[in-house]
Amino acid sequence: MKYRGSCHCGKIAFDVEGTLEQVMECNCSLCSRRGYLLWFVPREQLKLATPESDLSTYRFNRMHIAHHFCANCGCAPFGEATDPKGKAVAAVNVRCLEDVPLDGLKVVKVDGRSF
Repeated sequence: MKYRGSCHCGKIAFDVEGTLEQVMECNCSLCSRRGYLLWFVPREQLKLATPESDLSTYRFNRMHIAHHFCANCGCAPFGEATDPKGKAVAAVNVRCLEDVPLDGLKVVKVDGRSF
């Protein structure tokens, strides 16, 4: 299925394709403060509809994940990293997708504070 996502003001917009069945809720200092519900997909399944230059990026801890956000409205719709096999992945904040009923998703809790 294809989903449309964006930040609050629309300066960052994207389409992402895949089967959305479960999300990850991490308790690390960033994810818990931002309230992320993350869906991981291969990076090639996420297509930006706005210029990449509109992305602001924050990295912390081991600096592995590029947490993208909008400098205008502050929303953080997705991040990028590589998986343990070296493949590019996108971590989509499902709260930034249009028309996704969150109550029907399986939530997997992850102890990111331990990483």
